[in-house]
Amino acid sequence: MLKVGVLGAGHLGKIHLKLLQESQRYSLEGFYDPFTENAQKIAKEFGYKLFNSIEELLDAVDVVDIVTPTLSHFDCAKKAIEKGCHIFVEKPITKTVLEAEAIRTLASQQHIKGQVGHVERFNPAFTAVKDMIDNPMFIETHRLAEFNPRGTDVPVVLDLMIHDIDIILSVVNSKVKNIHASGISVISETPDIANARIEFENGCVANLTASRISMKNMRKSRFFQKDAYISVDFLEKKSEVVKMKDVPETPDEFAMILQNAEGIKKQIYFDNPEVQANNAILDELETFADAIENETTPIVSLKQGTEALRVAQMIIDCF
Repeated sequence: MLKVGVLGAGHLGKIHLKLLQESQRYSLEGFYDPFTENAQKIAKEFGYKLFNSIEELLDAVDVVDIVTPTLSHFDCAKKAIEKGCHIFVEKPITKTVLEAEAIRTLASQQHIKGQVGHVERFNPAFTAVKDMIDNPMFIETHRLAEFNPRGTDVPVVLDLMIHDIDIILSVVNSKVKNIHASGISVISETPDIANARIEFENGCVANLTASRISMKNMRKSRFFQKDAYISVDFLEKKSEVVKMKDVPETPDEFAMILQNAEGIKKQIYFDNPEVQANNAILDELETFADAIENETTPIVSLKQGTEALRVAQMIIDCF
């Protein structure tokens, strides 16, 4: 089992601690959090070992799970890599693209594995259909959340939209050509609502909307491609696939058939793939263990985390 330690014991850090404690792939050695009073309370309540410093924790583990505020990701990751520890870093990978590139370079030089916590890649609604998403040409995403002070230290693009940016980059096999975006601050000092249009070199267009001051929560994405429409509800864990195929010689009398202006007929098929229940955070952590032990590339690599941040920053620069 891989020895793992957690940096950061906030809301998400506590979830990671619990899951790593339960995991059959890791041995949880303990955690470190600079907010001593809260850290001692958590250690006492759950029985986790509390280290006195980052350095003390790094000396005791093989893997570091970095669940600290984004502003500290770079320093924590750098220290971990220099100590020879593999790193799992919550999204976004770092505060700036320059920091992310530096972490990538250092990890490569030290032969260290790294994964970024873009957890929606492990959402069962997405994994149920991702192999069906083939050369999408129009993508629409909506990620809306009720206001929560946690996370408002960064723009909504880095807080919420970056999930969808990563998903889109994982299914569009083309370089970004152009970006148009707008964002406004309503409650926070940074933008709370943002909309972006990403144009790719292959002609694909993605329209993304993110808000953290909505009246209801929504996390939906729609992918349009030749003869198919795929819908993913990340919140409700549901997905739907609508396909169009050539009409057979003897169609069923209840078949839904469309005919275009040129007289070409297509039959519509509806498919609701089976969505297997899972714990996405546990899955991302355990697939990272697989990557370390099998010497394979993590599902969300440091490079992919960097590219998601790069596009996010391009969007922010439009404001």
